[in-house]
Amino acid sequence: MTLNAPMKAPLNVLFLCTHNSARSILAEALLNHMGQGRFKAFSAGSSPRANQQPHPLGLKALQQAGIAIEGLRSKTWDEFALPDAPHMDLIITVCDNAAGEICPYWPGNPATAHWGYADPSAGDASDALKEVAFAQTLIAIKLRLEMLMNLPVERLDAMSLQGTARQLAHSNGA
Repeated sequence: MTLNAPMKAPLNVLFLCTHNSARSILAEALLNHMGQGRFKAFSAGSSPRANQQPHPLGLKALQQAGIAIEGLRSKTWDEFALPDAPHMDLIITVCDNAAGEICPYWPGNPATAHWGYADPSAGDASDALKEVAFAQTLIAIKLRLEMLMNLPVERLDAMSLQGTARQLAHSNGA
């Protein structure tokens, strides 16, 4: 049985990064685009800067891939630790800095994993080179999300999700 079988409710996935402007935004938009109602993605940062916005080159990469960018915004992870926040089933850090930080308490004890990606916005490369880096990061995230989405339903239950998500961290989709 694969994820094409109906599920009771979407699997809520929170992608975390330090500033919530690049990798976590890409992952949120991609999974919501690909998830077909079986997944609901969110993203947040451990310490987004004041007035932080999604990186323009990340938004451009998403648009070029035909993925909607409406409603994407940088948020603090504190929003998802509140009592009225959506219950998360899986929390994935997508940058090494966020993976090493002490996270807030997540209600419901969700599964966690780290899927590290290099920051496509880092450094002083030209915008043209950064555009390529964003496109490559988008592809890398997409490959891993496709593997997650194609897992059998029994690998996505609460007891199995922790190990399953962590195994995917070591897969490059090839």
